[in-house]
Order: sequence, then structure tokens, then C-alpha cells
Amino acid sequence: MNLRNRSLQCLTLAATVAFGFNLSADDWAQYRGPAFDGKSAEKLPTTKFPASGPSILWKVPSPNGFSSFTVADGMAFTLETANVGGKQREVLVTRNADSGKKLWSIPLNVAEYGHNGGDAGARDNKGGDGARSTPSYKDGKVYVMTADLGLLCADAKTGKRIWAVDLAAKHNGVNIKWKNAASPVIDGDLVFAAGGGAGQALLAFNKDSGKVVWKTQDDLMTHATPTVANIHGERQVIFFTQNGLVALKTTTGAVRWRYDFPFAVSTASSPVVAGDIVYCSAGYGVGAGAAKVTKSGGGFKATEIYRVRGNKYLANHWSSPIHHEGFLYGMFQFKEYGSGPVKCVDVKTGDIKWEEAGFGPGNVTYADGHFLALSDAGVLHIFKATPAGYQEVSKAKILDGKCWTTPTFANGKIYARSTKEAVCIDLKGGRVAKR
Repeated sequence: MNLRNRSLQCLTLAATVAFGFNLSADDWAQYRGPAFDGKSAEKLPTTKFPASGPSILWKVPSPNGFSSFTVADGMAFTLETANVGGKQREVLVTRNADSGKKLWSIPLNVAEYGHNGGDAGARDNKGGDGARSTPSYKDGKVYVMTADLGLLCADAKTGKRIWAVDLAAKHNGVNIKWKNAASPVIDGDLVFAAGGGAGQALLAFNKDSGKVVWKTQDDLMTHATPTVANIHGERQVIFFTQNGLVALKTTTGAVRWRYDFPFAVSTASSPVVAGDIVYCSAGYGVGAGAAKVTKSGGGFKATEIYRVRGNKYLANHWSSPIHHEGFLYGMFQFKEYGSGPVKCVDVKTGDIKWEEAGFGPGNVTYADGHFLALSDAGVLHIFKATPAGYQEVSKAKILDGKCWTTPTFANGKIYARSTKEAVCIDLKGGRVAKR
């Protein structure tokens, strides 16, 4: 090969790598995004809504549930609740990401959770129960974890089932009060899930075959979705169980470290990794804590650096905060429906830098120096990611119904849903759909 051809080959390879990265960065292929941290690498086309409000590309009915959107390969996936054969069931629904048109759906388990999706004082408390797990996508396949511990893989284009595993039947699964709310997490060729019985409570499955790659531990599950991160150069999956945090080597399931943390009623917020610090939190009087992970030789150790008890200061009911440049941003509250604040917290100390009331138990997503915050009342706020103070850029009412979901940002669009409807906001200024 001559020098000119080698140079052209290198340029082509570089362009391919760069183009592939841009594609993956633009999609939002699973709960909490491509890096499992709630952050997008994509630029925001705009942060300021016009006086007439944001451009609504489409809005459709989306009955019952707290499942968020996964957006990949031109499709948007979520779990809804629908009457199928005379029974309310969880349903995996796939829509065209640009038009909102339903492409296909798969009825799943009967939608019974042992509660009505809210508490006294909750917004829209008369209804709104439903699936809380968010689908995941990888290599043309979509994955879903049902409330009854069923793990399903289907062809994303057709909805044809590829494989399914019933953790209750196959792995002596032990479900939690109000049933599973965690989402399946995919890293490489592995799908991670909790909910098995003794000796197989935490599991990794091959994403293509559904075969068990490893199973381990006796920990009882919680409602929290696990997190994947590199800590001191090692890839680890961190489960938030009823014993606290347990980090496993992704490829083998070997325990790398533990951080004991109490459990009461429900733990639903995912662990947050900030370098060598891991933060976790729960409601019901538990509060928050953070541990510093160190490595010595081939071993790891987690040492608590602060612990804040109670509901008022750092409790995260189910809203997972996001780490950005040394600070946590998100909804820190417990059952403060319609009023709970967004806060900025120093991840190293637990000190609150600022807070802004009026959000309730909603969720945030980071993109391009800003946070997209969806309140429980369906108001979308855009504010700057700065510890200097709450600096709102835009806000608009985008949904009716109860919004306990996380907004998704993909390909210049925001996807969000409530217990009544789903919406796609085009930040690039696309057409406004009839409403």
C-alpha cells in the first residue's frame, strides 16, 4: 500500500469512528442515557422557547405509567397500560420518533402493583398507576423488564420476540412490595438485572441469546435501576439493594466493594458516580450518603464520607440526581408534590449550594450546559448548570396529567410523557402538530 492510499484509509477510518460516535451520542438508548449518568453529549439547538411556546412535533395519548422514553434508530419506546382481553396490562409500545405513529406493541403482564400510583396529596391521585420500568435498546433489539420480573428481548423493527426469561420461575425470583420498577441495563453484550433468589439475586444475561453469563449474591432487590461506570480503571455495575450499594465486575460478577446503606419501604433512585465518589439516597426517612472508593493492589474499598438522615435535606424519593463538575443537580424531596425543590449539592460534602421550589417529584436530564427539568405538573424548565444559583432560561407547560417520568433528549428533540399523554418537542423548530 502506498503512502497516499494509507493516508486516505486513515482519514476514512477516523471519519467512520467520529461519525459512529455522533450517532450513538444522538440516541438515548436506555434509562439515564448512553453513559448511565443522565447526560447527553448532544448540543442544544436552542434553550429559549418562543413566546408562543415550544414547537410540538407530536402529542398522542399515552395512558398510565411512569415509564420514560428510550429513543434509538428512529423509534421511541416506552411502557404504557392498556385493556387487553378485559384486563389492564403493561404494554411495550414502539412509535416512530418523528411522527409519534404507533409502529407495534406487545402486551405483557397484568398491571397490578398493590397501590394506586400515588399518595394522599399527590397530583392526579385518582389514577395513574402503571409500568415504571423503561425499555432499553441495543443493536436492533429492544429489552424490557416487567413489574413481575419478566425480562424480554424483541426485534425493534417488528416486535417479534427473540427471547424471554422469567426471573421468578427460572431464578427463584423475589419481587419487592409494589413490584419491579427498575429498568434493564445494557453494557457491551450484557444485560444486568436484579430480583433473583439466594445465590442468584444479581444477574447478567447475554443480550443476544438470553443465556445467563453470571449470577451471584443474596441481596434483596429495590426499585432502583443499577448504574455502570469505570472506577479506578475497572468497569463495574453498581446495584442499589436492600443491603446498600454493591459493585460487581461487569464481566465476571465478582464483588469489588460494598457500601452498607439502610432500607425502608422503597429505594428507587439510582446510584450516582462522580469519579471515585458514589452517592445514593432514598425516601421514607432514610436520607442520603456518599462513599469514596479506593483501590489498593487488586482490591477496592468504599469509605463513607458523609451521611445525612431524614426526608428534608437530601432525600431523593425516585428522582435520580445528575453529577456535573463536582455538583449534584436534581429534585431532592420526599412526597412534596407540586412544591418539592430542585437543588444543587456539593457531591464531596453534601452541602446545598442553592434550591428552587415548585417542581415536586419530577426528573432532570443534562445537555449542553443546561438541565431539562420536568415537574410533576408537566412543566418543562430549562436552567443553567451552575452552582452560582438557579438560573432559568425557559419554561413551558407541555403535558397534562401526572409526570413522574424523566425527559429524554435525542436528536434535537425532547420526549416526555405523563399518565395521560406523550409529547415530542422539536428544539430545532419543526412543524407544530395539530393538538
